[in-house]
Amino acid sequence: MTALEIAVTSVAGAVVARAAGATRVELCSALEVGGVTPSQGLVEGVLDEVGGIDATDGWQGVHVLVRPRPGGFGYSVEERRLLRREAETVLEAGADGIVFGALTPHGKPDVELVWALADAAAAYEATVTFHRAIDVSADPVAAVRALDGVVDRVLTSGGAPAAAAGAATIAEMVAVGGPDVLAGGGVSVDAIEALAALGVEGVHLSAKRWVTTTGRVALGVADDGGHWVTDPDVVAAAAAAVAQRPRR
Repeated sequence: MTALEIAVTSVAGAVVARAAGATRVELCSALEVGGVTPSQGLVEGVLDEVGGIDATDGWQGVHVLVRPRPGGFGYSVEERRLLRREAETVLEAGADGIVFGALTPHGKPDVELVWALADAAAAYEATVTFHRAIDVSADPVAAVRALDGVVDRVLTSGGAPAAAAGAATIAEMVAVGGPDVLAGGGVSVDAIEALAALGVEGVHLSAKRWVTTTGRVALGVADDGGHWVTDPDVVAAAAAAVAQRPRR
């Protein structure tokens, strides 16, 4: 069956996602900037609740984003060291997979860095996802070829603002026959059937809703009194949609 991956930012979100039918979760912080590495405490808290692959019900566990900052995917020497350190930290904590991406100045996958983190993951028997850095690469289809044999899957919108709009490119990426292709980026429940029909390994969405707190003082220029939470109804609807469409 097509996998359902839900991006979550909290212990509660991970619990909700698994209970409502997700196949796995991608754990990160700061979804509003595309996600960054979550704190060690958050990683451990989520792993305590929903970590560990369970073949009896198809659960693929907790995959943790490793991204030291927002804003581009070309990294300095210091940031490359930090990426490796963060990857080791979440792997040692027990992550079932890591999610990351890096590009060269020419917009190609930074295969040297990707290999280094993939080797670290292999030592822990964890899987590796190359994230939507691929969507800002010079050629997403060529990038899939370059990552063949290095990562387990790529997360992509086909280079478009939303995966539905990038369907033609996603189909080309699937046809490469390299890493599995996970369709993500602006995915709505209504788009899942068409995306699954492309032959992707799974679909990825945040399934979130906004909650606000009234009668408070803003604590910063970006503090508007609310935050995102995982919506169990959206996860359940997405799970129902993928269940209707087996992978080709």
